[in-house]
Amino acid sequence: MTVPDKHPTKSALIAGFAAIYLIWGSTYLGIRIAVETMPPFLMAGVRFLVAGAIVAAFIALTKGFRATRKQWRDNAITGGFLCLGGNGLVSWSEQKIPSGIATLIISAGPVFIVLMDWAVHAYFKDGKRGTKPAAATFIGLALGIAGLAILVGPDVLATGVGSLDPWRVLGLLAATLLWGVGMLYMRYASGPAEPFTASGIQMICGSGWLLLTGVLTGELAHFDPTIITSRSVIAWSYLVVFGSLIGFSTFTWLMKHSTPARVSTYAYVNPVVAVFLGWFVLHEPVSPRIFVAAGVIIAGVAIITVTKNKKSPAATTPVAAVPAEPARKSA
Repeated sequence: MTVPDKHPTKSALIAGFAAIYLIWGSTYLGIRIAVETMPPFLMAGVRFLVAGAIVAAFIALTKGFRATRKQWRDNAITGGFLCLGGNGLVSWSEQKIPSGIATLIISAGPVFIVLMDWAVHAYFKDGKRGTKPAAATFIGLALGIAGLAILVGPDVLATGVGSLDPWRVLGLLAATLLWGVGMLYMRYASGPAEPFTASGIQMICGSGWLLLTGVLTGELAHFDPTIITSRSVIAWSYLVVFGSLIGFSTFTWLMKHSTPARVSTYAYVNPVVAVFLGWFVLHEPVSPRIFVAAGVIIAGVAIITVTKNKKSPAATTPVAAVPAEPARKSA
């Protein structure tokens, strides 16, 4: 079933962006605490299984869960890219990579997404898929990267990079790239499902990919539930409710109603949110450098979100199959 496009109100879009900016900014801490005593792929797999089942059950009880075979296939693929490729690899990598360095690596996501979306535009040349970025978009991307460097650069230098696990670094890079691929596949697949139905399918199928990976990598064989702390359980529960049920579903909805470049700006804002949450909740020190970094990042995000990229009139109505999400890549 193809759902007719309904243009959301400006206030709804603002609320959606606020959700992924603020909520996913807090999931950096949640993932780090959860993987202290939980295996990363199994932790993420059960997280998305529970959240996806809740979303699917709610839809089934309220308006009926309807999806075609093609919609199941497309969202199963998207769920693999987003849940396993993105979130799973970030969870695995952050077991050994300092959060400051991980943030810098993951912040390359918007650049990858803009370039891949441009490549889609150049390849199909149908005016319906892909976007040619304006010069201002690249200025915004550069400001975002500069702001992130100001935010975590001194900490990275203090930590040093010589002892980093190269496989975990590659894991973060792969997570960033695969998450971007999943975003674009989700957006441009034909005959999309209703956004929240798609989100439920993606989380359920994504959990399958994650749990299978956990089995194949030996996590299940070596899993000892007795070592799991209440601290990790609370963090995992937070990820289920806020990171997946609210954050991931909102991300899926935004991907139908906004551009990949604009949605990907969460990768710049999340670290700023994480820093200020640390100050507010854990009373961690906040220096003037952080305020400068926040100002630079916000300027970059503002430029990206207001820039009108080149797109034919036929492409003004999204055709995407909406979904999946840092982690981010981390979230």
